[in-house]
Amino acid sequence: MDLRMKGISKSFGANLVLDGVDFAVDGGDITALLGENGAGKSTLMNILGGVIPRNSGVITLDGKDCEFHTPRESLDAGIAFIHQELNLINDLAIYENLFIGREKKRKGGILDKESMVAETRRVFERMDIDLDPEAMVRDLDASYKQIVEISRAMLMNAKLVIMDEPTTSLTEPEIERVFALMRTLKKQGVGIIFISHKLKEVLEICDKYTVLRDGHMVSSGLVKDVTASDLARMMVGHEVQSGTRKEESLSGEVVMEGRNLSDGKHFSDISFKLHKGEVLGFTGLLGDGRSELFQTLFGASGAYEGQLLIEGQEVRMKSTMQAVSLGIGYVPRNRKENGIVKDLSILENGSLVTLKLRKKHGMIDWQSVHEDFSHEKQALSIKMEHEDDLITSLSGGNQQKVVLAKWLSLNPKVLILDNPTQGVDVGAKEEIYGIIESLAEKGVSVIVLSSEAQEIMRVASRCFVLYHGRIMGELKGSEMEEETMMRLATGVEE
Repeated sequence: MDLRMKGISKSFGANLVLDGVDFAVDGGDITALLGENGAGKSTLMNILGGVIPRNSGVITLDGKDCEFHTPRESLDAGIAFIHQELNLINDLAIYENLFIGREKKRKGGILDKESMVAETRRVFERMDIDLDPEAMVRDLDASYKQIVEISRAMLMNAKLVIMDEPTTSLTEPEIERVFALMRTLKKQGVGIIFISHKLKEVLEICDKYTVLRDGHMVSSGLVKDVTASDLARMMVGHEVQSGTRKEESLSGEVVMEGRNLSDGKHFSDISFKLHKGEVLGFTGLLGDGRSELFQTLFGASGAYEGQLLIEGQEVRMKSTMQAVSLGIGYVPRNRKENGIVKDLSILENGSLVTLKLRKKHGMIDWQSVHEDFSHEKQALSIKMEHEDDLITSLSGGNQQKVVLAKWLSLNPKVLILDNPTQGVDVGAKEEIYGIIESLAEKGVSVIVLSSEAQEIMRVASRCFVLYHGRIMGELKGSEMEEETMMRLATGVEE
């Protein structure tokens, strides 16, 4: 299926979101749709998916004009939209999820399980997938859940698949599993629209690209002709800083120190020192234990052996409240599950840590809360309409800034950031990196946990590389090269 969208425009009231955008996908190609949050990607795909109408422009499939008034019409035309939030029911089997709402029945209205299982198996064979149709979805890892969603699209004879941030919460092996399936579909002539902020993945899996910025199409072409830096520059409209921070002298006082820390399962014999105003990185691959280490030191996990010293005094961390009282903040890796409360407002999310401190006569002093959040909003350049809107009304980057605001209102001595830029766009990444650098300049000690070598190189002046819960090496300044970090992360000592 060949798709052409020409001159697509869309306004919401006086707000022009898309202005004459052109976009094309050829059958058997994987095309990246790129842009910062707010660039118009979702609006363009929602028009294609029949979710919202366009104001002007033309959509053609295989040369024929089309207009979709509902998602069903789009799906009937062979277009499947796989959203970032998967629509699967964990308590049903795989085949039941594939046929939900379209169940096959025998005479008398009895469900024809055998037929549905057999058809599910045929789809899996076509896609070269080894899965049991009767397995429960709850028992699948995140990549196989993605694959089940794609399989449902194939069951409905989709010729064009829209994949919105499909790898955000996947590990490296899981990403490779999804990529293998995408390559299989490509060979079968299926067109794929790949929406992602991970430019390294775009270079690996995509054939073509289109970049949107502020509702305009600014560039399109072959992926083989561009670099990640080229794409980043197109997305934000200016050069994006890269490279390694210079090595810094560590003359400041030691704020946090670990000595021979072990939990008997996830990490072992970890020793490190964190200085005042330092940005210290911890990196590695899946199963390296860095998240478990700092969750433990934040009082969120179980017991540990060894010593933890805060400003030279040994402490035995037993709870998160104890960590907070010692001036330690923690931004978790999974923002949606652990960083925000979806049913609370932007203001409430940005004030959760300090609400107990904002009491007057036994009641929360909301004037003080508003003043504090207003200060953080300005300092972090949080883009929002009203602070009483739900946190989910914000883009991923702005949600992450609110999570940062929550901890910065505490004036922490130590701030632990676990995958701080997961699921945010290139521009928001740069803003968050700038915030980290600004905090360090003000004397806050920052620990950055990330599996992205480029991220560690960008913000940290020193890093530890872990492998299966043990430190394999310490790198400083110019020593922090991606090849060296990968070697250590795979267990090869210097």
